[in-house]
Amino acid sequence: MPSKSEYKRGQIAEWAGTFLIMLLASSSLAWPFVVPTGSMENSILIGDHMIVDKLSYAPSNPVSSRVLPYTGIKRGDVIVFRYPLNLREDYVKRVIGIPGDRIRISAKQLHLNGRAVEEPYKIHKANWFDSYRDYFPAAEPNVRLPERALKMLAENVRDGELVVPPGHYFAMGDNRDESWDSRYWGLVPRENIYGKPWIIYWSFESSGDMTKAIDPTHLKDLALNFFSKTRWDRTLRIVRGYPLE
Repeated sequence: MPSKSEYKRGQIAEWAGTFLIMLLASSSLAWPFVVPTGSMENSILIGDHMIVDKLSYAPSNPVSSRVLPYTGIKRGDVIVFRYPLNLREDYVKRVIGIPGDRIRISAKQLHLNGRAVEEPYKIHKANWFDSYRDYFPAAEPNVRLPERALKMLAENVRDGELVVPPGHYFAMGDNRDESWDSRYWGLVPRENIYGKPWIIYWSFESSGDMTKAIDPTHLKDLALNFFSKTRWDRTLRIVRGYPLE
């Protein structure tokens, strides 16, 4: 039986989420997004329900750029984009490289434009090294890669570094050892990027895919465990990028 304080928090979270969705999600300014995988742990978790800001990265013109908060895509930004191999799927990752950047990974350490980079947000769950994943792009792929990833390696690697071409971005998950990202399927075209997470309006602990609207298992789990499995400390948390230099 939930306590009185838990009940009040539940009401606040429910009404806040409803308000945000009604205000923003039905417009072209924002969109609700549910995180289905753990590739961005511990920054973003499975079951985080977020509002995606679609305005910041929208094309601007001389008039709108003076009154609306348009920004360029920066290293360290968390982005939501259409998965290049299936445009019906949305992915959330972190931008590691922008056009012109030189990228390599050696023994899990990211090197950006010739310098080792500190990444306080990343985690490593594997206590072993993978020849391709952890030594990118110098090592030969040890998994079967899609054609666009092979093309990236063939056309954009110079002196053991990946050089990000114009109009594209290199993205990886913060859960670095368990992320299916640009190392495996290639670069993200600019036109695929439609926004960045703004706020987590609700977070529910789940090991399954909560993006499915009607799933009896999840509906039962939600009905029985709403209070105990809601991550109250993540409610209304702002999602922020981290500047990579």
